Amino acid sequence: MAPEREYYRWTVCAVIVLLIALCAAHMTDRPASSHPHRKTSVLKMDEASLSVINEIEDDMMLYVLSDHCFQCLPQLLGIIPARPASGTPTMVGFVVDTQHALTLQLNSTSAHSEQCKVHFHFGEQGNYSLWVKNLNEPSRVNCSMIIDSEPINSYLPILFAFLVFAFLAALSAIWNTVKRLDVVTNLLLCLGSTVETERLINSELGTPNRLIDASTESIIPATTGRRLRSLDTFRGLSLVIMVFVNYGGGGYWFFRHESWNGLTVADLVFPWFVFIMGTSVGLSLSGSLRRGVKHTHLLWRIFWRSFQLFLIGVIIINPNYCSGPLSWDSFRIPGVLQRLGFTYLVVAVLDLVVSRDRLNNILSSETWYSVHDVCLYWPAWVFVIALETIWLCLTFLLPVPACPTGYLGPGGIGDFGQYQNCTGGAAGYIDRWLLRDNHIYQTPSSRVVYQTMMPFDPEGVLGTINSILMAFLGLQAGKILLHYRDQHRQIITRFLIWGFILGIISAALTKCSRNDGFIPVNKNLWSLSYVTTLSCFAFVALVFFYYSVDVKKWWSGAPFFYPGMNSILVYVGHEVFEEYFPFRWKMANSQSHAEHLAQNLVATSIWVIIAYLLYRKKIFWKI
Repeated sequence: MAPEREYYRWTVCAVIVLLIALCAAHMTDRPASSHPHRKTSVLKMDEASLSVINEIEDDMMLYVLSDHCFQCLPQLLGIIPARPASGTPTMVGFVVDTQHALTLQLNSTSAHSEQCKVHFHFGEQGNYSLWVKNLNEPSRVNCSMIIDSEPINSYLPILFAFLVFAFLAALSAIWNTVKRLDVVTNLLLCLGSTVETERLINSELGTPNRLIDASTESIIPATTGRRLRSLDTFRGLSLVIMVFVNYGGGGYWFFRHESWNGLTVADLVFPWFVFIMGTSVGLSLSGSLRRGVKHTHLLWRIFWRSFQLFLIGVIIINPNYCSGPLSWDSFRIPGVLQRLGFTYLVVAVLDLVVSRDRLNNILSSETWYSVHDVCLYWPAWVFVIALETIWLCLTFLLPVPACPTGYLGPGGIGDFGQYQNCTGGAAGYIDRWLLRDNHIYQTPSSRVVYQTMMPFDPEGVLGTINSILMAFLGLQAGKILLHYRDQHRQIITRFLIWGFILGIISAALTKCSRNDGFIPVNKNLWSLSYVTTLSCFAFVALVFFYYSVDVKKWWSGAPFFYPGMNSILVYVGHEVFEEYFPFRWKMANSQSHAEHLAQNLVATSIWVIIAYLLYRKKIFWKI
């Protein structure tokens, strides 16, 4: 039967990816060879071996500074003793980071001055030598970098995995085209059951029956009688990337959250999920109101769903399966589902208050017709703008003890070490004041680069205001779909206009730079520019999904459509079962990007298969 064939297809896909990535591990991941005159420790992922050889009769101090560390002071890595007056050069080995380019600075211990500086991007598991010697003039020091053994190409596994998935996608596209040919259609009619073949030929893979469920999140107006597959596809893509990066993303730095300012792949998915939730709220509540559901019933359902999201979130981020009773002293309160629950509560109640049971039929001749999808909901816009004003005032005007007012930095060694305990400025201070240090996230991403020691929660209280803004912009996308239903050009044009406006706002706030803008893009803070930038991306992405999936029907949305239909189950499931087989197993080489990538891709693919099987059985976890 077709469902079983589809199950085996995705199983084979996962196995192929695993085999390819493991082959890449044998081809690309090898122990770093040592220099014949020294011993080096086994290197880990994103590490290289550096030997500093000192030919000068003076002790040298080696300092290192990452290009990714903004306004940081060089950090002491070690001391290289002076060469004996009549002896061989001294040599000291170090392990250096390979994720970003480094600046190496050598200072003389006697003169306390800089002797030389080298800017270099080390390759993973490579062996390097830095020779320090005098030139003809005793006061002039020369530093030269020599590659003793070539680094591995740690990006080959990603290339292989991409080619495998691209090949499978191409095969699927070719088959979908071929099976519509008359010759193939007639052949299938001859070989199989007429009923089954008719279903196979005339329907897209996994096209659902109409689901009539008042709690369904993304129902298009009742007049169309169908779901927008593009929304489920977009939600599913965001969820699949989220699962992949949460499982480790192959150990690559760009699949982890940014240390402070800037964006990585991991920083994209949660805001998109919030955006799509806002879009779904508008469509779902509009459909419920048109079906005559009472406001009080909808209000109760909104509160109950928000409470469930918050409760589930608290449970899954405080696991104590094998550690004994849960300690209330270290009980974390904020989290992803908690923020989703509170954001949903505010946006859904706001939309319920300002929504109309029936959409007004505004004449196109009206002067404000082109913006009527905004003007009709002006009280909601006033509320959201007031919330954003509160965020701006708290962020830039709230006095924080021992910190500059309006501080947006990471603390630690950032800003030349002046504000070590000011991580997150007002956002961190509010969380520590309201929730206390032990009840927020203890290991923020800023610890890696900026060596921060203060706890900081990226799902904290102040950032929730901007997540509400993100969901509200998604709600605006839903209003466009409602007011211009079946007017594809109008919908796409408005999506692009919103993307352009938000892009301009982001450019103005950030000055098109990572660190030098008025409000940098920052996931930890959920800064205003972070929301406008990701909303810009979301509107543009929604154009692609809407046009290709719902308008032209070039793509059915598979395989992302299936996890998008069961998003809560997949998210909770991947968190709860993260450490269990078949999502995790003991690797032959735990310092291999290829093995990590294979494991993470297989685990993510399994959740896609689970979502597909649940879809075929019409099992959906709705809260």
